[in-house]
Amino acid sequence: MLNLSNYHTRKLIMAGNDLRMLVDAILDYLHRVKEVEEDNGVGSRSRYSRVLIDFLIFTASNDIDWRQQMFTLDTVEAFAKHSGLTNASRAIGALSNYLFSLGKISRPLVIPESRKPQYLPDIYNQYLIYRGEHRSRVGGVLTSFHNYLQKNKVSLSELKIEHLDAFMAGFKVAETTRRTYRYHLRGFLKYLYHKQKILKKDLAPLLVGPAIFAHSKPPKFLRPQQVQKLFASLELSSHCQIRTHAMIHMAYTLGLRPIEITKITLDDISFKNQELTICERKGNNPVSLPVPEKTLKATALYISKARPKTLSRHLFVSFQFPYKPISSVTVISYISKTMKHAGLPSSSYWLRHTYAQNLLETGRSIYEVKEMMGHQNIQSAQRYLYIDIKLMRKVLFDEEL
Repeated sequence: MLNLSNYHTRKLIMAGNDLRMLVDAILDYLHRVKEVEEDNGVGSRSRYSRVLIDFLIFTASNDIDWRQQMFTLDTVEAFAKHSGLTNASRAIGALSNYLFSLGKISRPLVIPESRKPQYLPDIYNQYLIYRGEHRSRVGGVLTSFHNYLQKNKVSLSELKIEHLDAFMAGFKVAETTRRTYRYHLRGFLKYLYHKQKILKKDLAPLLVGPAIFAHSKPPKFLRPQQVQKLFASLELSSHCQIRTHAMIHMAYTLGLRPIEITKITLDDISFKNQELTICERKGNNPVSLPVPEKTLKATALYISKARPKTLSRHLFVSFQFPYKPISSVTVISYISKTMKHAGLPSSSYWLRHTYAQNLLETGRSIYEVKEMMGHQNIQSAQRYLYIDIKLMRKVLFDEEL
């Protein structure tokens, strides 16, 4: 017959050993974080330490099995409610990834980059998954749209263009922002009609803004002396400056969009062949581009001297642990800030426009420009080109005036 006291003693010893293993794992993890941060000149270890210690105490006090129950959304949400640490999931998720990589837990904590609000119906979340969108970009519009429909007691199947117009009229924002909102909403409407068959009619083409009859100014680009001024102003004294230096080369010599820069992985670059493969382009138009030597050197400098040591395969990552891929907003912000620091009142897209202009001036046809810019039609490529009649005739018709 089993001795009850011995049974409980063994259970406590087993629990103590299990807890000791977890503590050791956390200490090893924090030590690793410290080493990485010392290499990259950043610091979040002290904040992570406080969160993880509190989390450890919480799970131990509630007798939560750390191998099976500790790294679940339910546990993290319960801890956030208990501790008031609403942003704890980042530290806990990073720890779970580390333990998973060592084979100590069966699966890591899975949390979306931006948590999906529980009040959004599944159809909205399914659309976000379908599009592979970052929630902060599209989710805000969809959340507002869902709240509007609930308030007015309108179901998606009963949706009419009048509801859409009334919803859009409620936004007190600039017209450029309003166009972005319409773009996101049109994507959702197409999904409801074509994929889910919820709408009886495709309302996306009806959701339009006021007509724009002409652009008073052509797309802006940098003149040669401005390009020289920009590159002469670049500094390489910090990790952030080295990263920006590489991004500017990518934008100027390859004409990449900010979103395309964020999606480049280490596997996309061939230093031997001096080539970059862009797998994800607007319009699903992948391409391989020749990379100039200066751009390769700028990229190699960033990888060897500034890029954090991380398992992520994305080329450009943040400098804050756990070093996630940067967003297009980050690319735009740092490039624009650098250009303004150089005395150029310009934005990151000026570099893309300059790339298109340079292609045309070197004798490339508009078709070639279209392919290298990643456009689906020539009309899209023409928007980027500011050319005089003489140059246009020479390139298009091989005709001299």
